[in-house]
Amino acid sequence: MISLDQLSLPRQLDIVFRALDEELAGLDSGIVFVQIRNNVIGKFGIRHYPVPMKKVMDNSPKGLTEPQRSSFRLMALESLKLKKHWTHGEITYDFAVRNNMIVVDSTLESNYNLASLMIRYPRTTYTDIQIGPS
Repeated sequence: MISLDQLSLPRQLDIVFRALDEELAGLDSGIVFVQIRNNVIGKFGIRHYPVPMKKVMDNSPKGLTEPQRSSFRLMALESLKLKKHWTHGEITYDFAVRNNMIVVDSTLESNYNLASLMIRYPRTTYTDIQIGPS
């Protein structure tokens, strides 16, 4: 059996998008998020605003079409190339359909924990730091 840490991050993201495919088929806007720890995707999902921003009488189709979902997945995979030198954080993909085209804005957020850095560096490295006027 293969564990998640043996799969590349792009492969994990591909699995996420395939798991969300049916839900995305019913949405025309929202935010897909993935939380990453040690380069492994843990929690993921969709933040969706159920109150439509369009007029109630709008007869445009609801939800992403199969080509739009495929394009979205490819854009998300391409955005991973922007992730550099961090292993913990969150990536969000804010998406909406405009003029029958999907528009995606991605945000990459790196997270660090000072407590874990304290283990790596000897105490003398940070005890001599002075804050404020000397």
